[in-house]
Amino acid sequence: MQITVLSGGVGGARFTRGLLSLVEQRDLDAQVTVVANVGDDMWLHGVRVCPDLDTLMYTLGGAVHEEQGWGRRDESRRTSDDLAAYGLGWEWFTLGDLDLATHLARTELLRAGQPLSAVTERLAERWRPGARLLPASDQEVETHVETDLGLIHFEEWWVRHRAGVPARGFVQVGLDAATAAPGVVDAITGADVVLLPPSNPVVSIGTILSIPPIGDALRSTAAPVVGVSPIVGGSPVRGMADACLSAIGVETDAAAVARHYGRRAEGGVLDAWLVDTADEKAVLELRAEGWVCDAANTLLADVATTARIAETALRMGGVAV
Repeated sequence: MQITVLSGGVGGARFTRGLLSLVEQRDLDAQVTVVANVGDDMWLHGVRVCPDLDTLMYTLGGAVHEEQGWGRRDESRRTSDDLAAYGLGWEWFTLGDLDLATHLARTELLRAGQPLSAVTERLAERWRPGARLLPASDQEVETHVETDLGLIHFEEWWVRHRAGVPARGFVQVGLDAATAAPGVVDAITGADVVLLPPSNPVVSIGTILSIPPIGDALRSTAAPVVGVSPIVGGSPVRGMADACLSAIGVETDAAAVARHYGRRAEGGVLDAWLVDTADEKAVLELRAEGWVCDAANTLLADVATTARIAETALRMGGVAV
């Protein structure tokens, strides 16, 4: 069985960890492929930083800082502190010493001419994540935010300003020259089921779908496509997805996010939508509109709970586990 996940950072990584736990528990003959958002990527201190790929790699490889949800466990920041003594760097975005080693390794391999997909495969050999990790694109596609301050990188808007500067829209810089990384389209069109975890629908999943021809592949695949709502009871599960949704005119509501993605029967990308039990009203609304929709506890509280969420999503896609 081929299971493909389109993922952002923390939410997608934790969901995938639960999915892999389920695969192991049930002894399923399954290959999991994760297509990761690259819109948060950036150059910093001369190294290429890929936050979502690294969060996936560290989480699935057992090295993540659990309380943060990102970065390395037992991290230190002596290098960032020393850079600051030279008046360099950003106090709002520091690279830990262990994390910096990953970025240095990635940058060395990229400068040697290897594409990001090959570099990711090389880095993942160390962590043995249990899933195939693919960047959505080998080209640089960075999400920037249109604000009164001008066009700023998404990470600056998200981390420095905490999404407090009103956003008028989002721009994927580099999109015109980008295409899907090798293996991405095949992972979608050849899947038995495709899962959209509770990642940010605008800047994570949205960026992935904006890269040609990933959106078309998702709309045309024979596999059922099941999404898990990132909104619970009118609030984002994590982060500030509400600010992203507001910027594009979408209500912070489980049913509204489903409509934003759209049903494949009507030209969208989803066949089924799983919401939290706090959003039972959305189930009734969406079913009345023809959706396959159900409710369950979708908070990624721990690995066991997340495995049950993944099981429900798979069952909604017609996969017996």
